[in-house]
Amino acid sequence: MTKYPFGVNLTLLPALVPPDYAAYAQVIIDEGIKIVETAGNSPGPVIKQLKAAGTTILHKCTTIRHAQSAVKLGVDFLSIDGFECAGHVGEHDITNFILLSRARQTLGVPFIASGGFADGHGLAAALALGACGINMGTRFMCTVEAPIHQNIKQAIVDAQETDTELVLRRWRNTSRLFANKVAKAAVQIEKTSPTGKFEEVAEFVSGKRGRQVFLNGDKDFGVWTAGQVMGLIHDVPTCEELLTRIEKEAVEAMTQTQALYQTGGSVEKTTNNPGAEVYGIGKSKL
Repeated sequence: MTKYPFGVNLTLLPALVPPDYAAYAQVIIDEGIKIVETAGNSPGPVIKQLKAAGTTILHKCTTIRHAQSAVKLGVDFLSIDGFECAGHVGEHDITNFILLSRARQTLGVPFIASGGFADGHGLAAALALGACGINMGTRFMCTVEAPIHQNIKQAIVDAQETDTELVLRRWRNTSRLFANKVAKAAVQIEKTSPTGKFEEVAEFVSGKRGRQVFLNGDKDFGVWTAGQVMGLIHDVPTCEELLTRIEKEAVEAMTQTQALYQTGGSVEKTTNNPGAEVYGIGKSKL
């Protein structure tokens, strides 16, 4: 469908009937795909299989410990996912402000920032924290080209940053989902069930029902992932319009930040701020 290079995502997650991930990886290799994003649990065997075929691998992590393990496995670069992100947020609730700075301090490979990004100001912030770029999911869902129902795009535009639910935390498979009727029902069962059996919520978190949402436009038909970044999304532009805007905003934000830095100044005793005494700092100390 395209003449341009593209990558494939391979996410390894707990499932009632686990897929044959090694077979998926082999298909990726056989089809000549050269860039793969891996994520999830115990990716070691799949990463080894893909690296042996010369594949470039981006691994998605929600903790620094997992990122360091991925580096040891030989991944080429990393996606650092903060707690703000849609979908699987991990179990440690570390937001990007801390996670990206820790990645800058400790990782020896390039990384991009994921979770909570929708505009140029976010891009400028991610670059300042050490990332090489940003990854956007929810924001790209809300573009003209995204192959999902217009009703869902409008639901994202209308939503606030508070309109998500954390589901399946009880089973340490936490996902951030759009806070619709089904997600809220699942959370209620999860919190009140005396048995804690996954089967009690299985029907509510069915991926089959979730996929239908994007086709039929009924935001309450099933669960679907969305990030807190919904609070920053106010329109449905084309991808070209969105990326052009983000680039312009990022340049403006970085220029404004640079303008805050001044050199060659000095503070004399006669120009001290008397208001500093409000904070318990005597003028003699300034």
